[in-house]
Amino acid sequence: MTWKPELDELNKRRSDALKMGGDDSVAKQHARNRMTARERIDILIDKGTWREIGILAGKGHYDENGNLTSVTPSNSIIGTGRVDGRKVMVSADDFTVRAGSSEATISEKWIYAENYALEQRLPLIRLVESAGGSVRLVEQSGYTKAPGYTDWPMARLLGVVPVVGVAMGPCAGLGALKVACSHFSAMVEGNSQVFSGGPPIVARGMTQSIDKNALGGSTLHTSESGVVDNEAASEADVLDMVRRFLSYLPSSVYELPPVAECIDRPDRRDEALLSVIPRNRRQAYKIRKLLEMVLDHGSIFEIAPSYGSSVVACLARLNGRPVGVIANDCFKHGGGLNRPAAEKFETFVDLCDSFHLPVVNFVDQPGTVVGIEGERAGNVRGSVRVVSAIEQTQTPWCAIMVRRVFGLAGSSYGRLQGVNTHYAWPSARWGSIPVEGGVEAAYRAELDKISDPADRAARLNQIEDEYDKLASPFRTAERFRAHDIIDPRETRPILCEWVEDAYRLLPEHLGPVRRTMRR
Repeated sequence: MTWKPELDELNKRRSDALKMGGDDSVAKQHARNRMTARERIDILIDKGTWREIGILAGKGHYDENGNLTSVTPSNSIIGTGRVDGRKVMVSADDFTVRAGSSEATISEKWIYAENYALEQRLPLIRLVESAGGSVRLVEQSGYTKAPGYTDWPMARLLGVVPVVGVAMGPCAGLGALKVACSHFSAMVEGNSQVFSGGPPIVARGMTQSIDKNALGGSTLHTSESGVVDNEAASEADVLDMVRRFLSYLPSSVYELPPVAECIDRPDRRDEALLSVIPRNRRQAYKIRKLLEMVLDHGSIFEIAPSYGSSVVACLARLNGRPVGVIANDCFKHGGGLNRPAAEKFETFVDLCDSFHLPVVNFVDQPGTVVGIEGERAGNVRGSVRVVSAIEQTQTPWCAIMVRRVFGLAGSSYGRLQGVNTHYAWPSARWGSIPVEGGVEAAYRAELDKISDPADRAARLNQIEDEYDKLASPFRTAERFRAHDIIDPRETRPILCEWVEDAYRLLPEHLGPVRRTMRR
């Protein structure tokens, strides 16, 4: 007597689950130029480390004698595995079974995965591809329910473990929420869509006929709405983004960020830093080139590059230690802070503080973006929220003032309370408003009395030159209002020394921060 009949049934159930929605459904998925959920997991997870949970969940089909004939598996696949050697939890939608519909799945299964990640303190990766809810469930169940899941720790997760949401295909309703409610989100160009309701819902409720990519495609969400951070060219590319993002973060807020081996010398002094900032203050320069000259070679991973693009936010390393990096792109709104840029800035600050990543801010901030459109958008409120978010942080912070630091937005260079660590380059200038605009406003009465335009321009230049001397960073340093003016070539050695001290202090702040991430 053995348990072989039961083991045979177990193997059949497992075999049926591995077939997913069947050969025809898998072929349709491939015809859409999309992988299956299991193929994605095979690419993402280190070989031989996948341990699936709940593979038997689904709907069994039985003959008249009650014997199993086949199983339709759940369209939620969950399990643990390793990414670059570190254990993670994966929750993947299987679109080959009922189009990954959230209403057709067994919700207890994917919710279990999220609770498991929270309690075991594992990074959570959601591979989302769901057609959303279906009214067919109402017909089957005979009742409706209020939205939401009382046992889903959606917000708590953001305060404890890294959460990644990836749109692998259409993501409607709950699927959109799973993508957006994350620390890092990404979608595939042309193949992913994220929306509260798809085209049929929009057509009926809003009387608008619209294409699914125009409604919720990657261009819209990564450039305009800011709902999704990064756009990938392919599924392989987006899965690589997931691996890179996680490589900078600890498994939970109770651990330190992982330090990598570094072959880039910490005392490297790039000569090109001497000329990267133009003497002509109206001339733009490439901030990403500057960052590459200071940070570890090849370590920069930019987040949301197309949204709020006057602010650059990226993860990087200094002598192998992960840091969060913020900078201003003067090619976009002159580097000024508008509402989208402020939202991106605030969210990134929360990410770094939650996971104890020291922050380096390369500051060239001309101020809050002005004008009627800026006032309508509430740019001032965005700037206030950024300053407030920074003041709430505990993670070590260092500012490198490379050019302009003006106005309310300029005060977001770092925490104003405490030590307020910052260094300035000789090219830096600061104040309530720039000299160029402020002088003309302050001396308007005198200038308006000069009728000859050439004489007026000459007098204006004379006044600006006088104020420019007063605005020299060296005068500020004389009063110790700028702690140090440095040779730009010293920036990397100084930061590598600073980040070593920062990591020595980080263990004091392990654990959840005072508030969870604002998303």
